[in-house]
Amino acid sequence: MKTCKQYARIKIKSCLLAAFLSFRVMATAQVDNLAIAENADSLSFPVVSAAAVSLLYYDKADAAVVSIATKAFKKDVYDISGKHIFITNNQDAVNDYTIIAGTIGHSALLDELIKAKYITIPVFKDNWETFYITVINKPYKKAKKILVIAGNDRRGTAFGIFHLSRLMGVSPFVWWADITPAKRKQLFVSGSYTSSTPSVKYRGIFINDEDWGLQPWAARHMDTVIKDIGPNTYAKVFELMLRLKANYIWPAMHPCTKAFYYYKENPKLADDYAIVVGGSHCEPMLRNNVFEWAENYEQEYGKKPGEWRYDVNKDAIYKYWDDRIKEAAGYESVFTVGMRGVHDGSMPGPDNPDGKLKLLDNIINDQRKILSNDFGRSASEIPQIFVPYKEVLSLYRRGLPLAGDITIIWPDDNHGYIRQLPDENERKRSGGNGVYYHLSYWGAPQDYLWLSSISPSLIAYEMNKAWQYGARQLWVFNVGDIKPAELEVQFSMDMAWDITKASLAKAYDYTKIWAEEIFGKKLVGPIAAIKNEYYLLAASGKPEHMNKVAFSIEQMKERLQKYEELGRKTQSLADSIPAELQDAYFELVMYPVFGAELMNEKIL
Repeated sequence: MKTCKQYARIKIKSCLLAAFLSFRVMATAQVDNLAIAENADSLSFPVVSAAAVSLLYYDKADAAVVSIATKAFKKDVYDISGKHIFITNNQDAVNDYTIIAGTIGHSALLDELIKAKYITIPVFKDNWETFYITVINKPYKKAKKILVIAGNDRRGTAFGIFHLSRLMGVSPFVWWADITPAKRKQLFVSGSYTSSTPSVKYRGIFINDEDWGLQPWAARHMDTVIKDIGPNTYAKVFELMLRLKANYIWPAMHPCTKAFYYYKENPKLADDYAIVVGGSHCEPMLRNNVFEWAENYEQEYGKKPGEWRYDVNKDAIYKYWDDRIKEAAGYESVFTVGMRGVHDGSMPGPDNPDGKLKLLDNIINDQRKILSNDFGRSASEIPQIFVPYKEVLSLYRRGLPLAGDITIIWPDDNHGYIRQLPDENERKRSGGNGVYYHLSYWGAPQDYLWLSSISPSLIAYEMNKAWQYGARQLWVFNVGDIKPAELEVQFSMDMAWDITKASLAKAYDYTKIWAEEIFGKKLVGPIAAIKNEYYLLAASGKPEHMNKVAFSIEQMKERLQKYEELGRKTQSLADSIPAELQDAYFELVMYPVFGAELMNEKIL
């Protein structure tokens, strides 16, 4: 916990429609009467109580992520109650009160219960990442009562376990934002929960512009041997993602960070956590060109790489891609196809647009051959994305003959407004469509890396619109180095999991839901009001953009008065925050408000 507080301080030094949109029916209806209480009734299951502590069983033949999630759940229960539940792989160890967490078809004890008709799993076959939680109030073997967490696949099981943790009061950002869960002497579970199929298949984050926060912090406090973002840091990132029901990542890729695949533990770790790995719009075929081509190619291949231009250096680039795909063939990935400059520049090649278009078509065809050869099946069966970002959009519009099974990922304008969405024909593509959306941005014409100030309302408006236009296959959010965007990331992942949360009314009220989860019911009103005012003021000018916005003298005065009032409210409320949540309040509420207030004072 201490290291994350130190990370929060690193940020300080860096700088002082929708109402008419209708929802379609989800593939599986969500059923929920699951409840957590401190007091028992005849139908409740005691996770911990004065008289009993439960046993948690998972099958050692199940996926690694199930073991990871159960151990995290054990710690969550301890952090809440101060009591340790027991974990076992031994079916014979089943006691009076047993939790069975497992994946259907991979957990012997769970499959026994289903076969014996103790439970009927209401999750339909082949539903992606669905899960079911229920209490069985009749004896089975040595157990008097059983709490079942059943996943339809490995991520479904992990999501079910962490779903229960969140209901018990453990925030997804429990570690990242030092959020101490409320203490309870007893924990009883009753009822059942059937998850819906996720609204968006792949839901994830892009760690970007990590130079000033995440990378130096990880080097000093997490991966101290390699002094970089490595497996110790990614373990915390991946756990956060599972708690958020996210499943997809574009790893950190700036020049300060070595490639994700450079540390061989990283891809194995991602697979253990059941996280799908991809690459950003400028990192085709899981290659980090900033490091692997520009810096490390000679060490890897024993010769200089030559020019990063496919029409004059095809053999070297083809082998470079092919070697990575061979390495990645055993893992779950989504492969970015196409080509851009080494680091987010335009694709090198012929000067005329038609020549570039033809070259890009050749590149994608060759990339698909590599995928097909290395996986031993048709490229159409392997998840791929194409991101028409910046100048690539103009090449796509010019008539790029893109295979229908490739998912098109539509980018925003870097400031939260999606540039283009699929037309009727594009919505018919078998590969579907998705969105690349910025909560943080570095680049022209003006970046914003320091504070996160895009409101849930704007995120919901744009992403709801995207979902209505069929962009449902993959959503990836540029989250900078994670720390400044906790609320926005959580809202984005909640919405990607369940699009009904994206109505504008629900989006505006999300600050209340978020505040209650972390700080409790008594503080919901004032904290939500502070966050909403923070978003409102930033909507007319981000703190990072104050020297670029032309306010009148009267507007400046009014703005400074509002920030001064907001700062006073934020400071006065701090005395009401419990001691164990002071760090969380500082990181999530005070720091962004005071940072924005001081930047406005400094510039205006």
